[in-house]
Amino acid sequence: MASTVSHLVTAEQAELQSAPAKALRAPMTASLLGLEWRNAALDALFYDIEGLESEDVARLAAWDAPEGALLLVPPAGKGEVQVFSELQAFLDAGGGEARALAVAGVGSSAIGSAAFARDIAEALGGSVAAVVSGYGLSDALTEALGGFFWFGALNSMRHAFEGLDRAARTLSDRSPSLTSIEADSFLRLSKDTATLIALLESPHCKIPMMVGHSKGNLVLSEALYALRKQEKLGPVAKRTQIVTISAKVGMPREFIGKVFDVMGQFDSFGALNSRPDIKADYLVPGAWHSTNPNFPMGMGIDVTKVLKTVLPLLDTPRPPTNTNAQAATVLDLPQWLTGTFATAPWMLARPMTL
Repeated sequence: MASTVSHLVTAEQAELQSAPAKALRAPMTASLLGLEWRNAALDALFYDIEGLESEDVARLAAWDAPEGALLLVPPAGKGEVQVFSELQAFLDAGGGEARALAVAGVGSSAIGSAAFARDIAEALGGSVAAVVSGYGLSDALTEALGGFFWFGALNSMRHAFEGLDRAARTLSDRSPSLTSIEADSFLRLSKDTATLIALLESPHCKIPMMVGHSKGNLVLSEALYALRKQEKLGPVAKRTQIVTISAKVGMPREFIGKVFDVMGQFDSFGALNSRPDIKADYLVPGAWHSTNPNFPMGMGIDVTKVLKTVLPLLDTPRPPTNTNAQAATVLDLPQWLTGTFATAPWMLARPMTL
């Protein structure tokens, strides 16, 4: 298996080779590649990219999977990472029967999303779906502002900045996306959230577990609040458990007792980006915010190892960790607002395109 350094070299070479084609296909977006790619080095910092094959790294680095795309990631040695730009194609490939759905954070690219999903697949022994997040200019702007106590509010602001992404794409070719949600106004959903809504509301989606990391937990929460607003959350809540890693984010009340929060012992960044009234269900000794087990001083969270440890605990009855309903209402307001926007008439205007 290739090292992190060799994967970084492979990713950089693939990005350089694909740059001319990207510039022709999407000139405005290509001019912002320094912001949108996030550089594979960021993925290496927060995710275990060593667990991926070199061929997958090269293909994903060549921008084969923009924000909102779906991946299907098998355990190591069980096949290549599959990339889907159409929801039906993903479902036809068995994606709706995946062992879990992964949403990475920290502005991750497709490489980071695939690496996070690979760690989960190793723990569960089967393929894991992943929604790619973090390519949009809107994410770059809000992440540049920082999270801290305004984590939810600032990240929800990315929906307002989505208009900049859309303006850039007007000079680019357009391809079908995974959801029917788009606003004709300046404000609309980020594509990672919109993809999640489209996937989870599909009757062919039977995925029993969702796992998020950092900002990915907020994306999960936004999608679930949107489904709740549409009165479509019941079947999803009945079949699904949630594991959050590195950020404790509020979920709809239908998931009381079905959310398991994992935090690193020394993850002050994750703590500042978390609901203060939610207690962690499991603290990873000596760990920080990264899920790269090779992080210096052993401070990376080994997702595969941690999941194998906590899986037997998921069905154990636990008292709710956040009992202050009034505080929950206020602190989950950004996700609730996203759910409201997602069901507004102008959000259902016409099919969304990448």
